[in-house]
Amino acid sequence: MISMILGRKIGMTQVWDEDDNVVPVTVIQAGPCAVSQVKTQATDGYDAVQIGFGDIKAKNVNKPMAGHFAKAGVEPVRFLREVRVENGEEHKVGEVVTVADFADVEKVDVIGTSKGKGFQGRIKRWGQRRGPMTHGSHFQRHPGSIGQCAYPARVLKGVKMAGHMGNERVTVKNLSVVRIDAEQNLILVKGAVPGAKNGLVAIRMA
Repeated sequence: MISMILGRKIGMTQVWDEDDNVVPVTVIQAGPCAVSQVKTQATDGYDAVQIGFGDIKAKNVNKPMAGHFAKAGVEPVRFLREVRVENGEEHKVGEVVTVADFADVEKVDVIGTSKGKGFQGRIKRWGQRRGPMTHGSHFQRHPGSIGQCAYPARVLKGVKMAGHMGNERVTVKNLSVVRIDAEQNLILVKGAVPGAKNGLVAIRMA
């Protein structure tokens, strides 16, 4: 069984559960994802399948990838991801993964790329405190001391400072599956999902 599906984050909304409680959910358009390559122990040394998602114009597909899709007999897609499976020989090229395969799944892990914040200071990036803003204080949003005096006479690795924030792979684990709409290929998960709207996300069975 393929335990992951690719999708596109649409946005957040809210639904009501059976007890009339408001549940904040993220709507994800997931799949259908066709298998474009199967890897087995005999051919590649490990078992995995390659799935794809996202529409793309034919003119934007380069020749190597066009040949790859033509050999598999599937339509070209924008994104390709590899998923480990227990036995690759059980799967075939052209097999389709849909949200209906997640009908009996209660918890999922969602993987996405967080929003890029650019270069940020230590207060926003790490949640550190600032100095007093009044009474003549000159220490407000500065980083302050970053090390010791004479020993070890260097800045230790891993000190939290200003720098690039966001735009990195983030995994949110154990999100509850609230609803699945197989007709529109939608899956609703409770809570927030990393990334901006229309961003690529991977939904993995927890």
